[in-house]
Amino acid sequence: MLRGAATAAVAAGAIAASAGTAGAAPGRCWRVPKKKISIQLYTLRNLFEADLETTMSALADIGFRQVETAGTYGRTPAEFRAVLDANHIRATSAHNGIDGDLNEAIATAKALGNNRVNVAYAAYAAYETIDEWTEFAGRLEAAGKAYRKAGIEFGYHNHAHEFAAIDGVRPYDVLTRGTSRRNVQFEADLYWVITGEVDPVQLFWSVPGRITQYHVKDMAEDGGFADLGEGVIDFARIFRANHALEVKEYIIENDEPVDALKCAKTGYDYLASLEF
Repeated sequence: MLRGAATAAVAAGAIAASAGTAGAAPGRCWRVPKKKISIQLYTLRNLFEADLETTMSALADIGFRQVETAGTYGRTPAEFRAVLDANHIRATSAHNGIDGDLNEAIATAKALGNNRVNVAYAAYAAYETIDEWTEFAGRLEAAGKAYRKAGIEFGYHNHAHEFAAIDGVRPYDVLTRGTSRRNVQFEADLYWVITGEVDPVQLFWSVPGRITQYHVKDMAEDGGFADLGEGVIDFARIFRANHALEVKEYIIENDEPVDALKCAKTGYDYLASLEF
């Protein structure tokens, strides 16, 4: 039954990808559920460093009920969790590395209440050969196994360099093939996928069921960052084509926002109202 369902889902995805906007039945559209809208707090890092409590309260006022963390801005995990709880916000996801003490990282994730932890970045210069990427995939798998045993999902967040082939092989494919569905999922940063000259729909269906989070990050006409909905990426097409295996979280991010709180509100309102 599961195998048949997966085959049907892949077929549906392939049709949607080839048809572009034909993923939805005529006259029918979907929206992103508000309970799945999140924001990567790196977007507001400067505001958090200046005033954590006021900034978190402002996010709650916008409507956010879940966030993805990237550090705790000088607070202990328990102290940061208290600020979240006071604003009825959950840190469902987090960015963290695997180079330090894994047991400590897992303890931090539990203290924050994370359901999921993602490795945010593999350095450009660190892995120049496929053998090095293969070794890194093995480390991801081992870390993912440890997180799974602790009851926390684990994944990897891409940039663009994972799609630049080395000796004819894409590092992203090394990571997906060198890790198991059981231990490692993927968080697709849509801005960086497109920067890497890859179609997000085709990427999603190349590993069906393994891309379970999106970083919904928009692109300006000049290729830089834009607030969500003010750039050139057709998110409706992406979400519509992938709806058969809908992701768990749609996480707003802008690496270099001009006005971080405006960016957060603009992004939330855009995702909440987008029909696809």
